[in-house]
Amino acid sequence: MSFPEDRPRRLRRTEAIRRLVAETTLSPSDFIYPLFVAEGLSESQPIASMPGVNRWPLVDLGKQARHVYELGIPGVILFGIPRDKDAEGSSSLATEGIVQRSIREIKDACPDLIVMTDVCLCEYTDHGHCGIIHDGDVDNDATLEVLAQQAVSHATAGADFVAPSDMMDGRVGIIRDSLDESGFDHVGVMAYSAKYCSAFYGPFRDAADSAPQFGDRRTYQMDPPNAEEALREISFDLDEGADIVMVKPALPYLDIMARARQTFVAPLAAYNVSGEYSMVKLAAEKGLADEKRLVMEVLTSIKRAGADIIISYHALQAAEWLRQ
Repeated sequence: MSFPEDRPRRLRRTEAIRRLVAETTLSPSDFIYPLFVAEGLSESQPIASMPGVNRWPLVDLGKQARHVYELGIPGVILFGIPRDKDAEGSSSLATEGIVQRSIREIKDACPDLIVMTDVCLCEYTDHGHCGIIHDGDVDNDATLEVLAQQAVSHATAGADFVAPSDMMDGRVGIIRDSLDESGFDHVGVMAYSAKYCSAFYGPFRDAADSAPQFGDRRTYQMDPPNAEEALREISFDLDEGADIVMVKPALPYLDIMARARQTFVAPLAAYNVSGEYSMVKLAAEKGLADEKRLVMEVLTSIKRAGADIIISYHALQAAEWLRQ
C-alpha cells in the first residue's frame, strides 16, 4: 500500500501546532459589546429571553464600562430604553436623554473606551417602528431629519461613532453632513448597511421594548433572498460617507459578509444578533452543546467570513476565555 506524500494531519497533531498554523484567530480587540440602558431602573434587570444579558441603570454604567475595557474589548454600542415614548420618538433628541446621559457617564468613567450609539427611532416610538409614520407607513425623508438631529445629539454628548440602524434611504449622507456642519467631523459613522428583515431579532425587541405595534419592517429592512442588493446598499453607504459598514444578522448571512469582504476595502462589522445568541445559550442550558466550543466556533466563523469587527452579546465571556 502506498501512502500520500502530503499529510495534512501533521499540522493537526497537537493543540500547539494547531494554534501555530491557524488561519483565523480571535482576539478581544475584535469585539464590540452591546449595552442596554433603561431609565427608571435602580438595579440591573435580567432579560428573560437573553440569558446573561441585562438592562442596566445609569448608575452602573461606569462599572460596566471599566469591566469591558479591562477585558481588552475596545468599545460598546449603546441602546437606550426611555421612560416615555411618543409617535415621533422625541425623547431620543433630549440633551438629558438616556443615551446622551449614558455616553457622558461612560466617558467620565473610562475615557479610552470607544462609545458607539444606535441611531434609530424604534426604541423611542410608541408604535415601535424605526421612523416617522405617515399614512400607515414609515416616511423615509421625514425620518432623515430626526435621525440627523439624534446623531448630532449623541456626538455632542461625546460619542465616538454613531450607528444608524433604521435602513432609511440616504440616512448616512444626511447624518455625515449634519455632523460635519455641527463641528463633529471627527465622529465616525458605522452604518447598518446590509440589515436584513430577520426573525433572529426577537429577543432584542424584548430587551429594547421595540416590537412594531402594527405591520412589520419589510418595507425598509432588506429582503433575505437578496444578495446583490446588499452590495448596492454597502456601496451607497460608503459613497455617502460611512466609515464602517455592517452586515446584520451574522450567521445566516456569512455569504454576504464574504462577498462584501471581497468587494470592499472598508472596515466590515458583523452583528451576531440576539436570536443567534439566545439559541446558543439555550442549547447550552439544555445540555445539547458545549457552550465555550459553540461560542468560539460561531465567532471564528464570523471572522473567517471577513468581519473585522464583531458585535456580540458573547463578547464578555469570549474575552475571558481568550485570556485564559
